[in-house]
Amino acid sequence: MLDEIKEIKLKKLINLRQSGMEAYPEKTERSMTNQKALAGFEALQEKELSLVGRIRSLRPMGGSAFANIEDESGKIQIFLNKDNIGEEKYKLFTDNVELGDFIEAGGKLFKTQTGETTLQIRDWKMLSKSLAPVPTEYFGLKDTEELLRRRYLDLMMNAETREIFRQKNIFWQTVRNFLAKHGFLEVQTPVFENIPGGADAEPFVTRHNALGRDYFMRISLELPLKKMLVGGYEKIFEIGRVFRNEGIDREHLQEYDMVELYSAYTNLKEGMKLTKKIFQEIVKKSGKAETEYEGNMINWLGKWETKDYFKLFKEETEIDLGKEISVEDLKKKAVELRIEYRPEYGKGRMVDLLFKKKIRPKLTNPCFLVGHPIEVSPLAKKDPKNPKKVLRVQVIAGGTELANGFSELNDPIDQRARFEAQMKLREAGDKEAQMLDEDFVEALEYGMPPAFGLGISERLFAFLMGKSVRETIIFPPMKEK
Repeated sequence: MLDEIKEIKLKKLINLRQSGMEAYPEKTERSMTNQKALAGFEALQEKELSLVGRIRSLRPMGGSAFANIEDESGKIQIFLNKDNIGEEKYKLFTDNVELGDFIEAGGKLFKTQTGETTLQIRDWKMLSKSLAPVPTEYFGLKDTEELLRRRYLDLMMNAETREIFRQKNIFWQTVRNFLAKHGFLEVQTPVFENIPGGADAEPFVTRHNALGRDYFMRISLELPLKKMLVGGYEKIFEIGRVFRNEGIDREHLQEYDMVELYSAYTNLKEGMKLTKKIFQEIVKKSGKAETEYEGNMINWLGKWETKDYFKLFKEETEIDLGKEISVEDLKKKAVELRIEYRPEYGKGRMVDLLFKKKIRPKLTNPCFLVGHPIEVSPLAKKDPKNPKKVLRVQVIAGGTELANGFSELNDPIDQRARFEAQMKLREAGDKEAQMLDEDFVEALEYGMPPAFGLGISERLFAFLMGKSVRETIIFPPMKEK
């Protein structure tokens, strides 16, 4: 059936070319967008206009025809008949123009009897002849997997999908403008890294032919940016793509964008104030001051509570992280709570797993989570009041992590020890444990000022939209059919 449809479309393409009309011309005489024409009807109705767009509906009626054409700004109705356009050009249109074709239509605006602003066309030309059947708005693709696989059809058919990516642009522009306004310098750091660092994640490996060596694709933006603090910058940020070779679920994907910022001479308390300001600026600009989550409304502009990691952990698991706890004790608790874990998991990974599965889902309203155990935070500065804790903050809402910030560890001796502990976990089979980055440790030895660092990924955007991360990536990676 599909082959028959394509064959008919090819015949119509041949008909157009035999008539002397180019089916894929380079040039168009477009004078304005469809929305501008609709909005300016009173001033434009006596002027010759040239509008363009994709044919979205087509209604031939003997000697005349109505159609809707759509550009990015919206749809407008066009009308043509034999008297205005000539029988030959009219027949060429009705015999060969179909849903999905892009055309240019020239003529004047008028109002129909029903009051609809319409372009009565005196001439037309093909801009792009479609050779595959375009799904209609009502009887087209409905399967989510197919819509993601052929996202161009999703964008073509669904205004809601197109709006997601307009909103995503607003999201990132808001972040960029806010940081620039507060004195941060935007920079770019390499995607290829000698050692992947800054996060607990399995990296992708790629081959650099010119240098004859393998590189890791970055899993975060952190370590190069902190080297820039060593070099003398004080307020910097980067918005860039990171790559993590992990599973796919509502919150995780292999590639996505994030922002990381670093502010020298800023402590954790000051950093938390900055974090809340960024969040509230984002929700104001996106019109999402409240977000619905499982029947509850999350108010981003209200008060955010501060929650202590150790206290929550003890309340929910009866385990006091302030005392000496073995990996075996944590694994027994996981079995008791029916939480699956991998045999190679060490203490930090087990603590993190229990928290994510048992405690974090209960944190619905926006809050600051502080006082993390040192085992789950290899890049954060120790809490001087409690060496079992670090100076770290996470923004949690709707049971998920939406931002992660540290008072950055700038002690090279401590940092090396933390990396070495992570390497032991890697040797035990934990592929997500961090690697020892000698170059970064050497940079710290030259001195890095005290600083606050913050990372926010597009998971926040997906959460505000009520979507999975995969739905907010324009062309997400997909399994082969």
